Amino acid sequence: MMKILDPKMSVVELARRLALPAAAVVLLSIPGAFAQEAEAPAGDVVSQDEIKQFCTNIADPARDQRYLLQKQELEKLRADVDTRIAEMEKRRDEYQDWLKRRDTFLKQAEAGLTDIYKKMKPDAAASQLQEVKIEVAAAVIMRLSAQQSSLILNEMDPQKAAVIANIIASASDPNTSKDPS
Repeated sequence: MMKILDPKMSVVELARRLALPAAAVVLLSIPGAFAQEAEAPAGDVVSQDEIKQFCTNIADPARDQRYLLQKQELEKLRADVDTRIAEMEKRRDEYQDWLKRRDTFLKQAEAGLTDIYKKMKPDAAASQLQEVKIEVAAAVIMRLSAQQSSLILNEMDPQKAAVIANIIASASDPNTSKDPS
């Protein structure tokens, strides 16, 4: 008789050998499945004890495989979360950088430069503000009165005036949070 449970045999090979007898046992255990139970040849019969032994033998490797698959899935999820956290930190850093630039922008206008342009004629102020950095020009114009600002913007090149107006509008946007968190 062929030995069914050989310790050197792989799990797959053992499963192949026991598949047909296990299926027969399942079918025979269903009441009324067969009108007559036929006797199988003596060499192919597997006892209940052997089936239980097989199930017991593969239970630990199957559990280990499930744990391994779960661990891999958790590691994949952790990597995804870490990637998202890194992206959020990057965006937070960008926002903080933007906030620093905005504060610097507003401080540039406070340095007395505004007083100089307050006393200038609008056409002279416009020609000079067109030559400085656009952020500085926007900061100065933002600090002037509405009447002076409109006169200066009216004297400027329309495209530069539009860019400055956009900068001023975005700097004074009430939807911009003051809390960086």
